[in-house]
Amino acid sequence: MRTMKAARLDLTTHTLTVEDVAVPEPGPGEVRIAVRAAGVCLSDVHLVEGSITPQFLRGSTVTLGHEVAGVVDALGPDVTTTAVGARVLLQAGHHAPDGRVLTRGVDYDGGYAEFAIARAETVVPIPDSLAFEQACIIPDAVSTPWAAISTTAHVHAGEAVGVWGLGGLGAHAVQLLRMSGAAPIIAIDPLPAARERALALGADAAASPEEAAEVIARYAPAGLDAAFDFAGVAAVRTQALASLGLRGRLCVVGLTGKGFEIASDTAFAFKGQAVLGNYGSEGTHVLELVHLLEHGRIDFATSVSGTFPLTDAPQVIERLERKEGNPIRFVLLP
Repeated sequence: MRTMKAARLDLTTHTLTVEDVAVPEPGPGEVRIAVRAAGVCLSDVHLVEGSITPQFLRGSTVTLGHEVAGVVDALGPDVTTTAVGARVLLQAGHHAPDGRVLTRGVDYDGGYAEFAIARAETVVPIPDSLAFEQACIIPDAVSTPWAAISTTAHVHAGEAVGVWGLGGLGAHAVQLLRMSGAAPIIAIDPLPAARERALALGADAAASPEEAAEVIARYAPAGLDAAFDFAGVAAVRTQALASLGLRGRLCVVGLTGKGFEIASDTAFAFKGQAVLGNYGSEGTHVLELVHLLEHGRIDFATSVSGTFPLTDAPQVIERLERKEGNPIRFVLLP
């Protein structure tokens, strides 16, 4: 039996270990990918610690990794949409025939492995100019904020926006908002290094949570048109709602599994404000981003905060949990 290395999460003990497992074979409509890079997401940290639980996983163990790029290694029966040797990234999941949305590395085995299986329709070709370690982070770290900005919140050029939480998603949001013409862009985070990075990436102003109200009043005296919560913190949502102007909308992206309150329903209704939820992205968002990267409209070369061998996966998860080095994205290289 041919074997490979894979980082497997035991959901009963919340332990992640790199093990030797059988190399999977693609079935009908599937392809096998030789993984070249896999992004390490905060969602993976939450899976390990147990604050996120897979909804549709069969069994109690899963190979993590929903941000994956590599080379097509084998085709299942009747697959004609790609070819062996093609450079690709993988969508973060797919729609099952029964309507369920299944997430790679959560509801079925992902890309913290030397090889991964993917539905053929989730395979996206990438140009030779796009490095695997940059390509792999597109399906979540970049596509989720892009979906929030372009589809959920419908940000237009010239709108004043606030971004709370400047980690992997928030840092990319600043870049994408800048590309979209939002102005001003105000970035809020408790970490000075994160604020400095946001300014370098295109934010017009940066503030700590304690300074946020004053800075927003200075740069957007009529209030924000759109506010993005990438932090998943109740206090953030309270502050962001209070910062909205007429017809302003709060887009909730960071998740905690907890609720939050609107301080005054009268003021909220009178100003025509809205709270919008954004979970992940659609395949079209990934295709748009690959197109924009290919044509030089955006560049995420600085997004990879470090690369590590697959065997270091448990330690890299711990580093991300500690936010060691103020990372945007750590990437595993099988």
